[in-house]
Amino acid sequence: MALPIVAIVGRPNVGKSSLFNTLIGRRASIVEPTAGVTRDRITNICEIDEHYFELVDTGGHGVVDRDDLGEHVERQIHYAISQAKLILFVVDARDGLMSLDRETADLLRPYQDRVKLLANKVDEPHFERELGEFIKLGFGEPMPLSALQGHGKEELRQLIFENIGTFESESPGEPVMKIALVGKRNAGKSTFVNGLAGEDRVIVSEIPGTTRDSIDVRFERQGRSFVAIDTAGVRKKSKIQDDIEFYSTLRAHESIQRSDVTLFLIDAAVPVGQVDKKLASLIVEAHKPCILVVNKWDLAKDHASTDEYGEYLTKLMPGMDFAPIAFTTAKSHRNLDSVIDLAAELFKQSRMRVGTGKLNAALQRALCMNPPSPKRGKRPPKVYYATQVAAQPPTIVIFVNAAQLVTPAFERFMMNRLRESLPFEEIPIRLVFKARRSKYNQEQSPASRPTRRTR
Repeated sequence: MALPIVAIVGRPNVGKSSLFNTLIGRRASIVEPTAGVTRDRITNICEIDEHYFELVDTGGHGVVDRDDLGEHVERQIHYAISQAKLILFVVDARDGLMSLDRETADLLRPYQDRVKLLANKVDEPHFERELGEFIKLGFGEPMPLSALQGHGKEELRQLIFENIGTFESESPGEPVMKIALVGKRNAGKSTFVNGLAGEDRVIVSEIPGTTRDSIDVRFERQGRSFVAIDTAGVRKKSKIQDDIEFYSTLRAHESIQRSDVTLFLIDAAVPVGQVDKKLASLIVEAHKPCILVVNKWDLAKDHASTDEYGEYLTKLMPGMDFAPIAFTTAKSHRNLDSVIDLAAELFKQSRMRVGTGKLNAALQRALCMNPPSPKRGKRPPKVYYATQVAAQPPTIVIFVNAAQLVTPAFERFMMNRLRESLPFEEIPIRLVFKARRSKYNQEQSPASRPTRRTR
């Protein structure tokens, strides 16, 4: 049984995103005074007294979008309304009744039995006394609240509970895998997500920067639930024009952190640039399993073969040499399923644990392979043994006599050799070099003990 949907609807800038964030208890939608910030449907699973529903934030009805995407925004609003079991119609108590409020009311009239009117921004008592004019909209007296200050939150939760009808009594559970789609603007991320979801879940446009928020889209495949996180396209910091773009970029970074696997979409029709290299470094720093998804492969002209393009990527982004490469055309859904299958395999690898015996056998083989020479004047570190202490990412502690003797070259060498020998060939691993504790170490003061080197 699908979760009941509660949709938040209203004209631009009445505080819909603030209300969404208040109800879910975290900042998921961008809140900014500029009208039209939210364009797509932003969704989140909510819970009231162990009963669950899906909350949907929508774009402002009647928005005049600077990128001429108003028609797309309206389509997303209609999708949300048609699927919702309860519609929260939000108006602004400070502004009073506006013509766009009347137009929104006309839009919602066919769904009148599902609509509850909310007057937001009632931050002071005198605003509550001026709510009578909203009765003209035909949805009864509005419930007063202040999303930013939290006034009326519990009353609203009770209203939702009373009007939603039959709830799911159990949690929908965590998805099998969370997949973040990142890339520069117009790389085809939203088209890819819509292909996975099987519907126009997010707005697709030739205009770069259409997606502003990070949007979680659940989809089912072979009876398993997944979440695809569509992110805003990233561009050079010097070209970020306003706060909206700043927060969109920040959300893209956060989405990498909360993903299980990252799909790094690269536009095959344009050269790899500084933004791509920056994103690659963020993924490496986060130690996230990653697939380099070369999208729009049908438009590639300068590369005769996939092997050639793979060599091109390795040369420009050497830190991503562990990541497998997939070639897709999201517009025609080409190879999307195979990318998800590959992501599931990487996710499986990231959760694996290797026994101490197998790990140390691999360590000894690596040490017999001519490790890099130490820097002049330094002796090489003496390696004792290793143990895996965590998964996602696989984290291996290697005990040595002195961590400060470990050079970057030795670390890279050990990383590559262990990846070849262990079931982590296509995912990042984290190495921690730590001085083995001895009687001498224990007698030292904490300030004088050797520090560990982490990657």
